[in-house]
Amino acid sequence: MGFVQEFRDFAIKGNVFDMAIGVIMGGAFGKIVGSLIENVLNPIIGKIAGNVDFTNRYINISGATLAENTSYADAKKLGAMLGYGSFIGDVINFLILAFVVFLMVKMYTAARKRFEEQKPAPAPAGPTTDQKLLTEIRDLLAKR
Repeated sequence: MGFVQEFRDFAIKGNVFDMAIGVIMGGAFGKIVGSLIENVLNPIIGKIAGNVDFTNRYINISGATLAENTSYADAKKLGAMLGYGSFIGDVINFLILAFVVFLMVKMYTAARKRFEEQKPAPAPAGPTTDQKLLTEIRDLLAKR
């Protein structure tokens, strides 16, 4: 089999196509979950935490003199800053995302289990050729 033929067989197989669809759907789902976290959940968490904006929490290690309310983005332009607030925000976003994905997998598993329970039981398989042959031998012996 030629290289081109092997590649064509690989590319046309259902698994590759299913994987491509999964990647596309995953990207779209990631945008939805990202929007949920950024626009819905983070403001709620910030309000509960006392109107804390994690993105502007940093430690000045550059030695530059900064005004009291300098944003992290402006402070970074002046030198080295440890942006621990952004890191905390990213960790919170990851935990929320992991929880949402966990819930989605849990719902999918439950729905799949219910669907499989609703399927009718498969018909029992007929006797194999060995079993048929043994049945004939038994019947012949019983006639003697």
